[in-house]
Amino acid sequence: MAEIENDKTGNVSQSPEPSVSETAGPVINEKSLLRKIDAHLLPAVGILYLLSFLDRSNVGNARIEGLLNDLNMSGDHYLIGLSLYFVGYVLFEVPCNIVLKRTSPRVWLPTLTIVWGIVATLMGIVQNEPGFLAARFFLGVAESGLFPGVTYYFSMWYKRRERQYRVALFFSAASLAGAFGGILAYEGIATVLIATAAYWFVHNYPDTSKFLNNEEREFVRLRLAADGDATHEEKFSWAAVQNALRDPKCWLYGLAFHTMSLPLYTLSLFLPTIITNLGYTAATAQLLTVPPYAFAFGTTVAVAVLSERLAKRAVFIAGSAVFAAIGYSILLGNTNPVARPGVSYVAVFFAAGGIYPATALVLSWPTINVSGQTKRAIATAMQISIGNVGAVLGTQLYRSHDGPRFIVGHSFALGYLLANAIVVTILALILKKENKRRESIAEEIKNVGEVPDWSGDVDPRWRFEY
Repeated sequence: MAEIENDKTGNVSQSPEPSVSETAGPVINEKSLLRKIDAHLLPAVGILYLLSFLDRSNVGNARIEGLLNDLNMSGDHYLIGLSLYFVGYVLFEVPCNIVLKRTSPRVWLPTLTIVWGIVATLMGIVQNEPGFLAARFFLGVAESGLFPGVTYYFSMWYKRRERQYRVALFFSAASLAGAFGGILAYEGIATVLIATAAYWFVHNYPDTSKFLNNEEREFVRLRLAADGDATHEEKFSWAAVQNALRDPKCWLYGLAFHTMSLPLYTLSLFLPTIITNLGYTAATAQLLTVPPYAFAFGTTVAVAVLSERLAKRAVFIAGSAVFAAIGYSILLGNTNPVARPGVSYVAVFFAAGGIYPATALVLSWPTINVSGQTKRAIATAMQISIGNVGAVLGTQLYRSHDGPRFIVGHSFALGYLLANAIVVTILALILKKENKRRESIAEEIKNVGEVPDWSGDVDPRWRFEY
């Protein structure tokens, strides 16, 4: 067995000597293997999330193209439809991750995608308000299992310090969806077709994956055993579900996302409306949504890389939230956005450029810190369920008569972003204090995978990242 040691940052890492060749056949280049895993995993699930975000947020583009008139629906009832999506999303996230744990990613993730693709297609042909409301609710139900499912899925492939960057790349598909949502159509049909193919290009876990050979599979097992529980044969248990529900830290991860979800979804759902209210035509507004989302894609990747290299989480989340808050402060301070549309448009870059990286890092945090496979699956689902309660509120904030300044919506977004900075700071202090307490009890665990009776993150040898 290869030795495991702590690196300078205090994180567990595999020492370069002795070689894994003693147990895993020929010497394997770890970086090349990671690139191979990335190439097989990230595009597959990234495409599914891109489709998911398109299907949920394109309704914002449809609104400025005449949706309300086509369905003879008021602006307030349109907002109810937006809320119903998140109601369905919140109610079914934990059950969906329980199903994932009991089945497999290759079966469950494409099946979810086909279902929401069918619902999205039907939403494109609804003729009245009740049909729109029903379609939005069931779209939320169908999409609820994807993000928490994929974040758990990554935790079974990557070491702790490798997960955040991958989650950020995966989440960056949301910004791409925002950039191209205004110029893509018929996405429901496309979703069904791509999801059908996904049964062949979504992989399960390392021990059964076909794209790895036996030596690579063993190498992956050894490196995962070095700092996590992914190599354990853990069966689903309701006790682990209760452990997640009783852990205050799991609720704080949820609150951290709650304070980001309201700004995230209000921006993605209402950005076309905000830009249209600056005096632009619907067609021009569609095009003007592209640059802020492209900027958000860049900041998401850049911040994730820095956070990963420095092994710091909270400071980058809070910093990104404050960066976005600057944007909303500018939006609120521009008392005449129609006369000065350029000022508000610049502010949108701040908002998008801070919201997306902060959200990506928040969503990856429990995948790094929660140990115990079932507990982690439930914790990630809890986080997004709690978080999307904020989205339910956010859908009611940008009413037609509030334009062009949208003081209520922008004020809530600003307050939530500042609250996020406070929440993640408090959570980081709690994790830091807990690590110090544990240092006085036991040394840091060096090989979780070799502990047959591993009890999860309650073990005093486990250390949290903050």
